[in-house]
Amino acid sequence: MKKLNNKKIVIAGSRKTEEMSLLIEKQGGIPVIRPLQGLIYFDESAIEQELLFCVNNKIDWFVLTTGTGTDTLLGAAERLEIHTTLIQKMKEANVAARGYKTYALLKKLDIKPEIVDEDGTTQGLIRSMDLCDFAGKTVVVQLHGEPQPDLIQFLENRGANVIQLLPYRHVEPESSTLETLCHELSTKSIDAVCFTTAVQVRYLFEYAKRQGIVDTVRESFSTRVKAVAVGKVTEVALRAEGLDHVIVPESERMGAMVIELVKYYENQ
Repeated sequence: MKKLNNKKIVIAGSRKTEEMSLLIEKQGGIPVIRPLQGLIYFDESAIEQELLFCVNNKIDWFVLTTGTGTDTLLGAAERLEIHTTLIQKMKEANVAARGYKTYALLKKLDIKPEIVDEDGTTQGLIRSMDLCDFAGKTVVVQLHGEPQPDLIQFLENRGANVIQLLPYRHVEPESSTLETLCHELSTKSIDAVCFTTAVQVRYLFEYAKRQGIVDTVRESFSTRVKAVAVGKVTEVALRAEGLDHVIVPESERMGAMVIELVKYYENQ
């Protein structure tokens, strides 16, 4: 028996929705796509000067927070014809990495980071860097989608000269999408919402607060609708919004997230 039989499963991400939909359908579920992350755009000119600085100056540390962002920077460097030089600069410097995708990309580049996060979170990365000496060091930080003030403040408080690289930005989703999902939550006409990034959580709850319906949204997640997180960072964001029960896989993969939801229903 297919454990997601006739259950409506919302996909809150905007990437790999076809693959996730197919997996949900194979388990007997009905995928509902409600992209909460908005569009992601990349402005190469915005980071061109920073990349040129990286290859023309001594960099003591590269702090890389996402695999996608790091790969995007390398792609931009390739178009600027400084790809090989940038990789060499990374090999010569100390490297701190957050997330398994970042670590996997670095491994392909034959770069072994000195520092890795404890738990996949930015705070875990900060804790791992606590004993490092950043005084007077030039530190390049690759950000992901939006600023990370805690990380930047930590480094600056330690005396680092911080250069921020923000290769892509999150854009707020369509208000109609948020309105539709909130209606589905309030009427409990869906069974689960699969969140693939923390920013999706933020957009949903910020909208619910503006509309004065956040208590209704929380009540939906505490009763009929299941909140599913792809990994630790997204889980933390959901719990910060007052959700006590979050379904999260051990392996931070979209497919694993769906399988974890299937296991949840198997045990009911």
